[in-house]
Amino acid sequence: MSAPSSVIPTLPQTLLAHAQNHPQRLAQRVKRKGIWRTYTWSNVFERVRNIALGAAAQGLQRGETVVVIGENEPEHFWALFAAQSLGAKTVSVYPDATPDELHYLCEDSEARFIFAQDQEQVDKALAVLDRLPDIRGIAYWDDAGMWSYRHPLLLSLDTLSAEGARQHERQPQRFAREVADGRADDLALLTYTSGTTSKPKGVMISHRWLIDNALRMKSALPLQEGMEYLSYTPLAWVTEQLLGVTLGLITPLVVNFPEAPDQVLPNLRELAPHIVLFGPRQWENIAATIEARMLDASWLARRTYRWGLRIGHDVHVARLEGRAAPLASRLLLPLAEALVLHPLRDQFGLIHAKVAVSGGTAMAPDVFRLFHAMGVGLRNVYGCSEFGLIAGHRGERYDLETVGPLLDVDPAFGEPLQTRIADNGELQLRGGTGFLGYWHKPDKTAAMVRDGWFLTGDAVRQTERGELVYLDRVEHLVKLASGHLYPPQFIETRLRFSPYIKDVMVLGDATRPWVGALINIDMAVVGRWAEERRIAFSTFTDLSQRPEVRELVREEIRRINQFLPEGSRVVRFANFPKELDPDEGELTRTRKLRREFLAQRYQALIEGLYAGAAEIPCEIAVTYQDGRQGVLRATVVATDIEPQTAGGRNARSAQA
Repeated sequence: MSAPSSVIPTLPQTLLAHAQNHPQRLAQRVKRKGIWRTYTWSNVFERVRNIALGAAAQGLQRGETVVVIGENEPEHFWALFAAQSLGAKTVSVYPDATPDELHYLCEDSEARFIFAQDQEQVDKALAVLDRLPDIRGIAYWDDAGMWSYRHPLLLSLDTLSAEGARQHERQPQRFAREVADGRADDLALLTYTSGTTSKPKGVMISHRWLIDNALRMKSALPLQEGMEYLSYTPLAWVTEQLLGVTLGLITPLVVNFPEAPDQVLPNLRELAPHIVLFGPRQWENIAATIEARMLDASWLARRTYRWGLRIGHDVHVARLEGRAAPLASRLLLPLAEALVLHPLRDQFGLIHAKVAVSGGTAMAPDVFRLFHAMGVGLRNVYGCSEFGLIAGHRGERYDLETVGPLLDVDPAFGEPLQTRIADNGELQLRGGTGFLGYWHKPDKTAAMVRDGWFLTGDAVRQTERGELVYLDRVEHLVKLASGHLYPPQFIETRLRFSPYIKDVMVLGDATRPWVGALINIDMAVVGRWAEERRIAFSTFTDLSQRPEVRELVREEIRRINQFLPEGSRVVRFANFPKELDPDEGELTRTRKLRREFLAQRYQALIEGLYAGAAEIPCEIAVTYQDGRQGVLRATVVATDIEPQTAGGRNARSAQA
């Protein structure tokens, strides 16, 4: 049985306790105009109280919804805590969301108040306001360019806070009462699914759910009070709500905020925080950046880098895998540290990283090994928005091919996690706080539960040691015409480790005889590679179809194919003629592929690939940055991985 709500504090109650027990301890830090500004727990509490009472004066009530759109900044956190202090739930929105996406989230969540970062976000809110008649106010915290804006519902966060301060003077006990009235089972937020196959759904998240899952994460990670953390991953992602927000409160941590999104890496290097959380794509991007920079280095620097990384791999990866490191490598490690590994960690702000986490979907083991070779103990935490955290690497030794064993559940939050694997390979779960349901979608909620078990939709296998190996979404496991079952995402994560490949969509279904792929090259890396070899190109389309670039990608795929079962190997591929873009619906905001949309948009390219065509004409509708619509016309060249067998295979594919 789980503990009663009165035993488990809400997030605002935890904040209040920090302000009372150690008011002068550092809580948050943000860089503004080149200067780090600090906030103690007392500072944070006072700002949260004033924002909350100001919003209450605007009519915000318990049980209602507040939407916050903006980057990770202290004000974003304060708005969340303020709304939750009043018993409202929150929705954090990706800062690059379109007005239509913002409208959908506000309408679906029944929002009553919007906090917006700056002029850009205010413009989006005002653009949809006539379709949201129940909004009572819009408060913004960055007033740059806002001097001429006039609207009866629009006010600055400073104005809202000043009103809150006046309300506190009139009723000095009100805020404490509002906080005390909160219960652990109150909804703290709605986190929306990525919407890869349908409209995003709002997952209901309570304070109990947040603390339960934060403690699961804490059981796997060596976290200590006062550790420094840089909040960078979007708050629309539930993992950041667990680490930056919830663990930031209950550990507590010192939560830092970058000066701007494009200053994350410089600020990361400057701070060198103890805790670094990125999604798999971001870790992959760092790995690709390292490899890309080495392309520009001298031959001596490249050889030194490879040598140092090999020594690091011999020692650190051996230790991780429980093997004895070669004596020569152990003796050479201090030299490798001085010449390569320490400077490399310093370049990316990982000097003091005691906790490095990849949260989200699976990532290629080669990426993990690269960071471990550098001396960064990167580990994986695996879960889903609905159920929470499920498994994670723990301790000093773990299997990089897995996402780790099941995480521990504090008895106050229910039974330990239990798993069962269905005949189709789907992971099913129960235990802990569990799945609370989708907001106003009882039919969708019921479809996710069977006999008390939550259906994750993830295909996994379990090792003899009880660790989970993530394969793909069950719906994405694909059977070829030959009957061979293969996991596309499992292949894609390994292909994306290449510095030249930014995104990849693996192809093949019951009507296809073999696996194909559409590749989105990394323009920055491949462009530099081409320039070094004096390969002329004009546009992304031109570069992607150059024979030298296709040969480069072919060799990358051949290398990855060696690690795949024969039936799962990529046989033929083509490079996308344009970069995949979330603004055109090709990717979600977290850069996940919208597969069904891509399959429809690039149908001619896919059909040509399987028909054996050498050159495939394509017409793709595009949206330019200024909003104009157009059509991209391009001839895409298909490439066989093993050219000597192409004729026979193409004939078979055409027959099929």
